[in-house]
Amino acid sequence: MENIEVPTVDWPERAPVGDWLQGASAVVVLSVDVDAESPVLARGEHYLNHLTTMSHQAYGPRVGVPRILDLLDRYSLPATFFVPGVSAERWPSVMEAVAERGHETALHGFTHRHPVHLSESEQREEIERSLKTFSKFGIEPVGYRAPNWEMTRFTLDLLGEFGLRYDSSLMDDDRPYAVRSGDRTLAELPVQWLLDDWEQYAFLPEPNIGQLIEAPSKVVDLWTAELEAMRAFGSLCMLTVHPFLTGRPSRLHALEQFIQFALSRGDVRFARADELAELVLAGGPAERP
Repeated sequence: MENIEVPTVDWPERAPVGDWLQGASAVVVLSVDVDAESPVLARGEHYLNHLTTMSHQAYGPRVGVPRILDLLDRYSLPATFFVPGVSAERWPSVMEAVAERGHETALHGFTHRHPVHLSESEQREEIERSLKTFSKFGIEPVGYRAPNWEMTRFTLDLLGEFGLRYDSSLMDDDRPYAVRSGDRTLAELPVQWLLDDWEQYAFLPEPNIGQLIEAPSKVVDLWTAELEAMRAFGSLCMLTVHPFLTGRPSRLHALEQFIQFALSRGDVRFARADELAELVLAGGPAERP
């Protein structure tokens, strides 16, 4: 039989991890992807003329974000908002409101184009433009999430080059870990599709964007069951919601039910992504010796 060479993945080197659980059975990060119109326009600017589609996406920053912020206030909970640069420029009120409420704002690309489809120079430009936009609001982000969670190894190395502290795009664990990124160490805060509202609620006009509407009751069952099981493994529950989806009344109520369930357990801790990342990175040096 002819020998077949099996290709290998260029996995990043891992580093020691600090005590990120801090005595909790599991940690919940409530992450909010404020995509607004960006994921649709990334597929073609002709959608600018689709007023209904644009209004569907604008519901997020216009209505969903304020409602989510009010919900967080009611329970005095922290959150991290991942915002594409174009969304920040179109909706400055979102950037201002998130900062005023004391939550973290992190990078989510500039145009919401997926890094796996971009050249290295285009990936660099996406981060540079986002950082420039954030600086207009006096924000120095420390975290990144790849649009659609589709990043390359070059993307990861870029994050270290630009001095970021964490990424939240990979899926090979349900606990945070530390990885080498160039000459630096980043915290990786893993994600998973089952904890994303996109897979449950997204219904957009083009195939392969989203064609599903589930009952919020199913989503409550899905998310609470996962968190309950995670408590036995000391896991990170990185919940990801989109304001144009979870900002709708019944879905916002589902998020509140999840929050109430987590709080009722007594040993589940809520944290911002940047705060959690620093605990992860406390396990080893941030720079190579």
